[in-house]
Amino acid sequence: MSVGLEHYLVLASIIFCIGFYGALTKRNTVVILMCIELMLNAANIALVAFSKYLAKDTVLISGQIFVIFVVVVAAAEAAVGLAIIMALYRNRKTVDSDDIDLMKG
Repeated sequence: MSVGLEHYLVLASIIFCIGFYGALTKRNTVVILMCIELMLNAANIALVAFSKYLAKDTVLISGQIFVIFVVVVAAAEAAVGLAIIMALYRNRKTVDSDDIDLMKG
C-alpha cells in the first residue's frame, strides 16, 4: 500500500479539526495557543503534500518554502502570544480566557 495525496490530506484535516475544536472549546489561553499551532502544522502538511504530488516530474520546492515561511510566522506568533499570556497572568493571576475581559466596557 502506497501513501497517496489523500492520506496526507486526511491527516491534515484531522489535525486541523482537532486544533479548531480545541481553540473553540478550551478556556486556558496556553492550550488555545497550542491548538492554533496544531492548525498551522496541519496547513504545513497539506502544503508539502500538494507540492510533492501535484508536481511529480518537476523539481519544485515551493511547498517546502511556504512551510518555512509558515514555521517562521508560527514561531513569531507563539513568542508574541506567550508574551501576551505572561503579561496577562502577571496582571490578572489567571490564564482562563473567560476571566480576561479587558476589551469589555
